[in-house]
Amino acid sequence: MKQKWLLCAALLLAGASAILAHETHDHDHDHDDDDVIDIEDDLDDGVEEVEELKHEASTPPPLPKVTYKAPVPTGDVYFAENFDKGTLEGWFLSKAKKDDIDDEIAKYDGKWEVQEMKDTKLPGDKGLVLVSRAKHHAISAKLTKPFVFDTKPLIVQYEVNFQNGIECGGAYVKLLSKTRELNLDQFHDKTPYTIMFGPDKCGEDYKLHFIFRHKSPKTGMYEEKHAKRPDADLKNYFTDKKTHLYTLVLNPDNSFEILVDQTVVNSGNLLSDMTPAVNPPREIEDPNDQKPEDWDERAKIPDPDAVKPDDWDEDAPAKIPDEDAVKPEGWLDDEPEYVADPDAEKPEDWDEDMDGEWEAPQIANPKCESAPGCGAWQRPTIDNPNYKGKWKAPMIDNPNYQGIWKPRKIPNPDFFEDLEPFRMTPFAALGLELWSMTSDILFDNFIICTDRAVADDWGNDGWGLKKAADGAAEPGVVGQMMAAAEERPWLWVVYILTVALPVFLVVLFCCSGKKQPSAAEYKKTDAPQPDVNEEEKVEEKDKGEAEAEEIHEEKPEEKQRGDGDAGSASQEEEEEEEEEEEDEDEEDSKPITEEEETVNRSPRNRKPRRD
Repeated sequence: MKQKWLLCAALLLAGASAILAHETHDHDHDHDDDDVIDIEDDLDDGVEEVEELKHEASTPPPLPKVTYKAPVPTGDVYFAENFDKGTLEGWFLSKAKKDDIDDEIAKYDGKWEVQEMKDTKLPGDKGLVLVSRAKHHAISAKLTKPFVFDTKPLIVQYEVNFQNGIECGGAYVKLLSKTRELNLDQFHDKTPYTIMFGPDKCGEDYKLHFIFRHKSPKTGMYEEKHAKRPDADLKNYFTDKKTHLYTLVLNPDNSFEILVDQTVVNSGNLLSDMTPAVNPPREIEDPNDQKPEDWDERAKIPDPDAVKPDDWDEDAPAKIPDEDAVKPEGWLDDEPEYVADPDAEKPEDWDEDMDGEWEAPQIANPKCESAPGCGAWQRPTIDNPNYKGKWKAPMIDNPNYQGIWKPRKIPNPDFFEDLEPFRMTPFAALGLELWSMTSDILFDNFIICTDRAVADDWGNDGWGLKKAADGAAEPGVVGQMMAAAEERPWLWVVYILTVALPVFLVVLFCCSGKKQPSAAEYKKTDAPQPDVNEEEKVEEKDKGEAEAEEIHEEKPEEKQRGDGDAGSASQEEEEEEEEEEEDEDEEDSKPITEEEETVNRSPRNRKPRRD
């Protein structure tokens, strides 16, 4: 039994170590054979297995070390900034003021600094940090050359980390249009931009903007076009306090993709998936058209030929007293439903001149608690079977119905058809113009280019390195399960059903054996008890052979009388032989001492040969 308990403990420790080591599928596959324990091993092997499993569970593998190396563009870029030089060289802090707003908050006086991320796993990796809160922030930098929309795609990519979460604020970028008036020292909210892209959140509204300003070829006016909202749930990107990679890919065929952490969360076409549409309708409603005075839009009208029936009583009440009702016995007519509280006392500070005459508060009459009711009894009301209400003529189809009036359509004087909205206004700078109620928003690794491979390499060398460092420092599967259960307590039920229940079944299977019969239940023909030594078994066997000879010499009448029990006796002898064979097999499997070997070599103890 002691060996069984040790083996059960070994199985439980093996299960626990398998759960802790279940980081990847391949790791489990490599150790499938190690988790299998033969329940027939001897005691020494079982103890060694337990010690090894304890050592493995208490000594987790060392975490891989990730060393930071600043990303370097692998191809031509229009803009690339990793801030690892530690300064704001090349960046312009805005000195502008917002219009139509109080002077106290009109200035763009929010602070920007280059810092390492809080609790960084990569010493030496720096980023641009929006330091202050509840202020207007504006900072910008020029591209190496203006971006012109021609035959190559546009790729904009950068990283954001909401280190303190985010209450209300944005983290989007603006690609500032190339104009003669562009002055980065005076960058503000009205500065013309070509594209606005990035995350934004206020309240429980989580957004990922993609807006571009489209110029009408007919009027020359600009209008903002907004991409449809992503179907993906964006909340986690704002709340997990991890660095996320935002990518916009805009292709010359007017298609676009928006990616977060190199996974597409939104896609579409500039011609069909923007609001309002890029191209206006060919026809519009005539603003000068007016509905005629005799236009009848009523689909149904009261029947003019209908007449109210003579027996229609409009004055009949909807409810009438129930004449069949009977006052319940024990009804207390003279007792009010509420009485003054006899235990109430007038407050000491009660002023009758100001507060009026004091009256005790009303409480439910205690006498009414055991009675069916108190006060004047009234018959309950029921629906009046004669009630018909106000008579109205039935509705019929309107013979003069002309439908819902709409203004007539006329050609749209502002109609145009731009089949290449991708060819937007060139831009020459990148800017951040933000208001935030949360501080310490970190931006890093900006890149603008035309080659997807260059952007992917830049992302892998920057964001990918951060992800690897975070993954190396994250807790194992058990730690993640515990953290998830703290946020979602219902997960404990899942854990119990998937982990505790199988462990309980293993314990039940291992530790519940066949109950050995007590000494009082043994018969002469039963298998020997475990504590019977070899000499006693020999004596019992000789005695049994002598009794068998006496049975053969019994009287004929006794033999006839015993024939009836021959079947059961022979069955018991067969069971005895089977049990003796099992005992012999178990004895053969045990180590033989020198004394037992000497006894077995004796001619008296040699087992008879079986035919």
